[in-house]
Amino acid sequence: MDLFSRLISPLALSLTLFTLLLLGQPSISSAEDTEQNDLVEKSRMTLNAFLADSNMSWLRDHMPNAKGIFIVPQLLKAAFFVGGEGGSGVFLVKDSNTGEWSDPAFYSMGAGSFGFQFGAQASEVVLLVMSQRGVESLLTSTFKLGGDVAVAIGPIGAGIEGSTAMNLSADLLTFARAKGLFGGISLEGAVIATRDEWNQDYYGKGVRPTDILVKRTVKNPRAAGLKSSLARAAEGKSATGQATPPVPE
Repeated sequence: MDLFSRLISPLALSLTLFTLLLLGQPSISSAEDTEQNDLVEKSRMTLNAFLADSNMSWLRDHMPNAKGIFIVPQLLKAAFFVGGEGGSGVFLVKDSNTGEWSDPAFYSMGAGSFGFQFGAQASEVVLLVMSQRGVESLLTSTFKLGGDVAVAIGPIGAGIEGSTAMNLSADLLTFARAKGLFGGISLEGAVIATRDEWNQDYYGKGVRPTDILVKRTVKNPRAAGLKSSLARAAEGKSATGQATPPVPE
C-alpha cells in the first residue's frame, strides 16, 4: 500500500464513523418542539374531557357551528412563567368550505385579573369562536379580549336555555372547569399573544398565524390526534367516534 492510500484510509474511516454518529443522534427540531407537542396533546385531552361531560352539552351541541377554537389546558390564576401570568394555548380554525380543521397555532393568554367564579386557582379553558370577526381578531399578533369583539361566558349545565340567545350573539364564548368543578371565567381585558418562537420550533421555520390557520402552508403530523377529535366533535361524535347521545330535556 502506497503512502497516499495509508493516509486516505484512516480519514475515510473517520468520516464514515462521524456520519454514523450524526445519523444516530436525535434531530435538534425534535428536541426543541417537545413543549409544543406536550401542549397539543394536553389540549386534545382537555377537549375530549369537555365534550364527554354532560355539563358541557351546549358546547358539544354547538361545535358544528364554531369557526374556530382556542384551548388552554391550564390557566393559572397567579403564576409567572414564559408568556406571563395565565397560560399557553392553541388556536385552530375550521375551513368554511371543506370543514377541515387547521393545524394549531401557539399563543399565550395573560395579564389582567381572571374572574374565577368558582374560586379555583387553576382551570382548563376552551374559547369557542363563533364569528369570522372572532377568528380575525385572533390572527393578529396581540389581541385584547373585549372592546370590538364580544366575549361571553358560555352556557353550562342545567337551566341554560335563558342565556342561549344572548350568548349566540357573542363572538367568543368561554367555558372552564377545574378539578371536576364547572363555571365561567371572565376574560375581559385578558391579552392573547402569538408565541412566534413556539410556532417556529413546531413547524421548522418562521411562520405567522395566517400561514398556519388560513393559508395552511405548514403542517405537523403530530397534530393529527387533536384535529381528529375536533372533526369528530363537529360531526356530533364523542372522542371514541361514537355518536353523542342526546341531552335529556
